[in-house]
Amino acid sequence: MTLSIVIPTLNEAAGIAAALEALAPLRARGAEVIVVDGGSRDGTTDVARPLADFVIATPRGRAVQMNAGAAVANGDILLFLHADTRLPANADVLIRDALAQSPRVWGRFDVRFAGNTLRLVAAMMNMRSHLTGIATGDQAMFVTRAAFARAGGFPAIALMEDVALSARLKRLSRPLCLTARVVTSPRRWQAHGALRTVLLMWRLRLAFFLGADPGRLARAYGHGAD
Repeated sequence: MTLSIVIPTLNEAAGIAAALEALAPLRARGAEVIVVDGGSRDGTTDVARPLADFVIATPRGRAVQMNAGAAVANGDILLFLHADTRLPANADVLIRDALAQSPRVWGRFDVRFAGNTLRLVAAMMNMRSHLTGIATGDQAMFVTRAAFARAGGFPAIALMEDVALSARLKRLSRPLCLTARVVTSPRRWQAHGALRTVLLMWRLRLAFFLGADPGRLARAYGHGAD
């Protein structure tokens, strides 16, 4: 099974080169890297182009961007990766082996924060995901191409697209919860306070499950970062 890694970007010029260089060993083993830009104004695409297999432009919005990346991908497995998240060195092997040895069709990694910060927050994220079967973007979700198509891809909503896709995929199988850890940036948490961010995300997820408009939640999410 071949792997396609889809990275949605928006003004990530400062870090996209390092993110893509970290994926070079996976590319050397046959993985495909697709950068989908949502309208960067800082030269993100110029930096990314020499380091990726495809760089495409779409309207802004993670769901729209990731669906566009999936549409041009050639791999049997799709992995959706945030630009500020780093995979384990053998992520491709771990994913292929896990899918080959299980009837499950999707999954995600455990997460930790760079610098080993916010360990309690990371532990809570991993435990919540184990208990609920819901994965978030920070956990590097992966799914077979066939299952992604059956689930209808990411719903075109302004926020919680990862939670919504998880709910769709759970109808096909429980997720594979790989205990190898991806490393993600704590920048939002540190900038706006860990407790404040945790409480904001809990409130937004509850509102989403109760049927709140994702557009309104996206505005609240943006205001919560102010």
